[in-house]
Amino acid sequence: MTLFAPSDCARLIVKVGSALLVDADGSVRRDWLTMLARDVAARTRGGQQVAIVSSGAIALGARRLRLPKGGRASLEDAQAAAATGQIALSQTWAEVLAAEGLTAAQMLVTLGDLEERRRYLNAAATLNRLLGLGVVPIINENDSVATEEIRFGDNDRLAARVAQAAGAQGVVLLSDVDGLYDRNPALPGAVHVARVERIDAGVEGMADRGSASGMGSGGMVSKIAAARIANAAGAHLAIASGRVANPLSAGVRHTLFVAERAARARKAWLAGGLTAAGAIHVDAGAARALAEGRSLLAAGATRVEGAFARGDLVTIEGPAGTLARGLSEYDATDARRLLGRRSEEHEALLGYAPRAALVHRTHMALL
Repeated sequence: MTLFAPSDCARLIVKVGSALLVDADGSVRRDWLTMLARDVAARTRGGQQVAIVSSGAIALGARRLRLPKGGRASLEDAQAAAATGQIALSQTWAEVLAAEGLTAAQMLVTLGDLEERRRYLNAAATLNRLLGLGVVPIINENDSVATEEIRFGDNDRLAARVAQAAGAQGVVLLSDVDGLYDRNPALPGAVHVARVERIDAGVEGMADRGSASGMGSGGMVSKIAAARIANAAGAHLAIASGRVANPLSAGVRHTLFVAERAARARKAWLAGGLTAAGAIHVDAGAARALAEGRSLLAAGATRVEGAFARGDLVTIEGPAGTLARGLSEYDATDARRLLGRRSEEHEALLGYAPRAALVHRTHMALL
């Protein structure tokens, strides 16, 4: 079965892992990449718009610079390898796509480009224009300037955020594994999971944290996190093996994570965020109210973490874990003053007319 045919998926995001692009000796797997380019060309001729999230810059750069541990011995080595390898990676993609009559474009993004609302909208507009022109965007995290604290950390979640920004209906994570198993696939009796309708604790418990190749930064945990982001934005996500020729056209085995009903754009952006300026903890009663679609009132809040400002993105934490993400109506100092207090007490406590809620439901996305 072909993954996400053009007839039912107008826009597709394809993520390619390092182990598929680069051999253990650091050389590009050119023959395989050429076959993937043919798949992409066939899809574009069928009317589908395709963007590619490509790993491989650090692995390629490390070989050219002769850096130890694949360029990951230190942050400085990784940044240098990325800066060097990105040129080779972009050139390779441009060549294999040009051979199929396609034009490639490079987009390097940082976490902030997709987490800060205005920059997110700018990135989305660029993607939309490139895809509308029939160009194949090649997207990667800008590892040459990213730090350990401010980065996606893996291209699985980056692909899901790109799908959200592009309004894509499908995401394919091509990897060295062919999907999710009920346990580590190296263990006897491991069973392949073909379809996931809902990501719950049971599904997350199946994840193996390892990256089989040793080259990449993501494992099954990051892929499930990506599926959660993509599904919340209305995009189906498939984890599929890239260890075959023409991986987008063959009947390759995969795991499909089925999307929820698409959220409104702003709510999808909130739900898919990877960073937060702080957290507001709530009691069980407030957790139930949020589940019913209500705003977060101060009376149900029990604790505030962080030093956020009004309008910053915060998580809402319930007794059993993270419930929602939203924009705070107060800074952290004033939010702490209001903890557990009823609405009629707020003006006396703050010295100014209070707002309706700590986090209003229109600026909140449940998780």
